[in-house]
Amino acid sequence: MRHVVTISASYGAGGAFIGPAVAEKLGVPFLDRAIPVAVADDLRIPVEDALSRDEQVQGWLTRVLSAAAPASADWMIGVTPPPGALLPDAHFNACTERAIRAGIREHGGVILGRAAAIVLRDHATALHVRLHGDPDRRVRQAMELLGVSEREARDAMTRNDSARTAYVRHYYRTDPAGAEHYHLVLDSTRIPIEDCTELIVKAARARSRVHAEPA
Repeated sequence: MRHVVTISASYGAGGAFIGPAVAEKLGVPFLDRAIPVAVADDLRIPVEDALSRDEQVQGWLTRVLSAAAPASADWMIGVTPPPGALLPDAHFNACTERAIRAGIREHGGVILGRAAAIVLRDHATALHVRLHGDPDRRVRQAMELLGVSEREARDAMTRNDSARTAYVRHYYRTDPAGAEHYHLVLDSTRIPIEDCTELIVKAARARSRVHAEPA
């Protein structure tokens, strides 16, 4: 069975831990770095350039805002921009969508972030999951999981959540936290990560089973 699961996770909700665990239990790929690699190949640019445009990167919002500012003279005179730097964001977004669809075509997969629930909203068997939780609890969980200080966790949460919300609103004109995009919404700060993993795996298998049954 080619299970497909998309996971949208707020910072500190444990998506980077739950995603790979779900993929392993379902026997499908965890499509994370493979997506920007595919984008880089599609656009014929270095992987580092594709990674800098990826939705998972916390600096996405800052870069988009700065792109609206006039280019400096230093940039225009005597400086060769890095490959891909002048490509519009829409090019990267379109390539990311193609990479997501191509990535799951043969073996299925688990995709973390990248608005995959919206990109694959019409997929017949995909399970779309949202991981969230109270901000204070997410900060504490990030401190435990990532070994960072409270200040680092709070700063990262603000940057990360803002950037990912901006990404979805910019390209898809919708709120990534809207429950209408998901089959399953979990507070992964109150339900242990291991149990969240099991719930998602069971839901993914159930969704695939229901689709396979004759009408």
